[in-house]
Amino acid sequence: MEKLMLGIPKGSLEQSTVDLFAKAGYKIQISSRSYYPSIDDPEIECLLIRAQEMSRYVEEGIIDCGLTGYDWIRENNSDVHEAAELVYGKVGTNPLRWVLAVPNDSPIQSVKDLEGKRISTEAVGMTQRYLAENGVNAKVEFSWGATEVKPPRLADAIVEITETGSSLRANNLRIVDTLCISTTRFIANHNAMKSDFKRRKIENLAMLLQGVMLAKGKCGLMLNAKKAELDAVLKLLPALEKPTVSPLSDAEWVAVNTIVPEHVARELIPDLKRAGARGIVEFPLNKIIE
Repeated sequence: MEKLMLGIPKGSLEQSTVDLFAKAGYKIQISSRSYYPSIDDPEIECLLIRAQEMSRYVEEGIIDCGLTGYDWIRENNSDVHEAAELVYGKVGTNPLRWVLAVPNDSPIQSVKDLEGKRISTEAVGMTQRYLAENGVNAKVEFSWGATEVKPPRLADAIVEITETGSSLRANNLRIVDTLCISTTRFIANHNAMKSDFKRRKIENLAMLLQGVMLAKGKCGLMLNAKKAELDAVLKLLPALEKPTVSPLSDAEWVAVNTIVPEHVARELIPDLKRAGARGIVEFPLNKIIE
């Protein structure tokens, strides 16, 4: 049987990726003793790989597809097919930024001021290309961690990943520039996309995973309303949504089905009830396929 080799990012994205696939309809089980998670699709085989390395293995065709950050694709300068952008992470859904940061009292105000300086970072390749694009010569050193504490004694500047900048501020650092804005990407090998079987599996996965993203933060609402009160009910529903209105066996009543943001449902449901809606049901959504 032909199989699709799927890379699951090991580390900070691991559990959120398993949760994402669960909502897409795939049950992935990871054992602490194995790098080969099980998945309830006999046509897919999974392998746990660090996100930092994922794009290299996908580019080389060692695995057919996988999930990793756009930052690591850039860091590895990998030539891969991007099947989908999936904005999710360990904690929140905000894109991550790789930024150039220096101590608050540093004289460095722009990338040009880095000439001859020492920079500490985990993203060496990205930083070197950034410097080259700006015509700056500086020493770039790989950081094994705790990068924020290295300036000013061990480095003049750092290139570090951040979501809110709070950790940088806590270490008395200020942001000078942004090198890269990163979100999670579902990527595939170019040759894998030439295979009818693998392309279909990859495109199906991309569709379902994007459907999960679209459903995030939303819920479904079902309710019944008298035709005479339908206009009042519909006026309460979010303007951007297009509710489905269906006739019921009682000619005076209709059923309304729609999707709303979860955070407005708690205020909306009592208002719908007061407007005449009955039999209101709120239900969770796993995915929305447009």
